[in-house]
Amino acid sequence: MVASTHWLASAAGMGVLERGGNAFDAAVTTGFVLQVAEPHLNGPGGEVPILLWSEAEQRVSAVCGQGVAPAAATVERFAALGLDVVPGTGLLAATVPGAFGGWMLLLERWGTWSLADVLAPAIHYAEHGVPVLDRIAATIGTVEELFTRDWPTSAATWLPGGRVPAPGSRLANPVLAETYRRLVAEAEAASSSREGQLAAARSAWYEGFVAEAVAAFSAGTAWRDSSGEVHGGLLTGDDLARWSATVEEPAGFDYRGHTVYKTGPWGQGPVFLQQLALLAGYDLDAMEFLGADYVHTVTEAAKLAFADREAWYGDADVPMSDLLGPAYNEERRRLIGPEASLELRPGSPGGRDPRLPAYLAPATATTGNRPGLGEPTIARHTPLTGTREQTGAGEQVVTPDGAVRGDTCHVDVVDRFGNMVSATPSGGWLQSSPTIPELGFCLGTRAQMFWLQEGLPASLRPGTRPRTTLSPSFATRDGRPWLAFGTPGGDQQDQWSVNFFLAVVHGGLNLQEAIDAPMFHSAHFPSSFFPRGSRPGVLHVEERLDPGVVAELRRRGHEVEVEGPWSLGRLSAVARDGGFLKAAANPRGAQGYAVGR
Repeated sequence: MVASTHWLASAAGMGVLERGGNAFDAAVTTGFVLQVAEPHLNGPGGEVPILLWSEAEQRVSAVCGQGVAPAAATVERFAALGLDVVPGTGLLAATVPGAFGGWMLLLERWGTWSLADVLAPAIHYAEHGVPVLDRIAATIGTVEELFTRDWPTSAATWLPGGRVPAPGSRLANPVLAETYRRLVAEAEAASSSREGQLAAARSAWYEGFVAEAVAAFSAGTAWRDSSGEVHGGLLTGDDLARWSATVEEPAGFDYRGHTVYKTGPWGQGPVFLQQLALLAGYDLDAMEFLGADYVHTVTEAAKLAFADREAWYGDADVPMSDLLGPAYNEERRRLIGPEASLELRPGSPGGRDPRLPAYLAPATATTGNRPGLGEPTIARHTPLTGTREQTGAGEQVVTPDGAVRGDTCHVDVVDRFGNMVSATPSGGWLQSSPTIPELGFCLGTRAQMFWLQEGLPASLRPGTRPRTTLSPSFATRDGRPWLAFGTPGGDQQDQWSVNFFLAVVHGGLNLQEAIDAPMFHSAHFPSSFFPRGSRPGVLHVEERLDPGVVAELRRRGHEVEVEGPWSLGRLSAVARDGGFLKAAANPRGAQGYAVGR
């Protein structure tokens, strides 16, 4: 089974399985096709975290394909440029492009196919073109003026004939096709073995012609970004050469016979586990599924978990055992009352004092609602720009300067051997940074998720990973591999995924029913994307949620904003269940696709 956010990618992955490849070969192939089919949601200059079950190893592993900040990227460097937040577009926000390294590590260690074979479908589609999605056309249309006025290399790539491509037309990227052809040619010239070719391809990317082009473009050009100013980049060839993808132990939490696995707290993944730790103290089975009590409880738990994300998560020493511990969560659970909270309330795991970014400091001095809890109460806050950020849409929000309120892609695979993969490739969006003309792709902007303030877990520091929102999910049931799942959606990923998981575990829904169920999420906490805004108390729900439930949620103090009936969440999933392989994909947008045999 293959399920992903685009039908061409799922079909390409299924073709690998039908021709004898395993889940890891199929996931890599699918991932490279997604770069071509959904270039507004991911690209070669982006990143990918991966969770996998190896049937041979009988364990869950995490692959980190998240690149790090350049050696020259310091808080002082940005302050000297007059910046107090990392721009959401342009060269300054680039981290090492980690997606290629992540996919290559997955292929080398667990896959069986050659570099040429996994890249062949992506090369074909880049050369001959893919159908232009409505959202691709809309995205390019939004940044058309930016491209024509300020980013001519992007205009040359994404405005064929000088015009925004029409929905349903064919869009090709022959320069990217040539980049991948050259990688294959150099790899095959360097070695006759699969492993040697993969090593040579990695070398070409991080030390050879790709790295050289990235470094020259970063150092030798300057472009207008979302700050309104013109800036060059900080990324160098040495930054690329020093980095490599890694295999890590995932974070995990046991919940009602299931163990859910996420990446470590260098990303937001463990907020999923913290929500489960809080919800473990409630009888969700006794609540009406998607009733007011259910939605209120799940939402308030999310607010507390994401408040901890703001105070504690980053590429640093994060006290995860305390954050997931029963005593801490019993204490935190007392903060969930009958009414909606309008405050950002990080906790004090192990007695440590939480520290939030300076602009989140309370406008009015307040104290915790419950004496002795050691929990600060942070009052309402606004983005640095003083504007309210809209985060209700299921698709990414793109502004005319190219800034993105995050969306991405997702792929899940299970093969006949029992191997399973959940991956969330993202970044390097066509609208995020000027196209490197020799390569056919642009750099990512993930550094916008760092804080330009010293002393925080997510502070900008050279050689560290940004606290990304990318968050694949994996779950075992009774100790056996069961479910690989995930969704695009920036900060919403670990709300929509939690809602899906709870719908299966407590709602009794099958995979497709759980994806189709009315979705909701909170915009209460700070966004991970420029300009880092939040909307305290705001709860987005699809209009298919019962109107009586919506009215009751409003009575409880939630500022409910009703979105379109099929507008929130873009989940996909595969499962091993009852002797069968199962899969499901998102119907929203008529784009996701699940396939199997």
